[in-house]
Amino acid sequence: MSRNNGKKKARRQCTPEEKAIILRRHLVDKVAVSDLCDEYAIQPTLF
Repeated sequence: MSRNNGKKKARRQCTPEEKAIILRRHLVDKVAVSDLCDEYAIQPTLF
């Protein structure tokens, strides 16, 4: 039995600009991947 009672969570869509900002924060500002994933509610494997 699924935990969400058959309701699917809406997928969050990031714009290319948002993706660039997130990636830049990791590469330039040295923000940890785990912190970015928590902040933007994305899975580390997606990052």
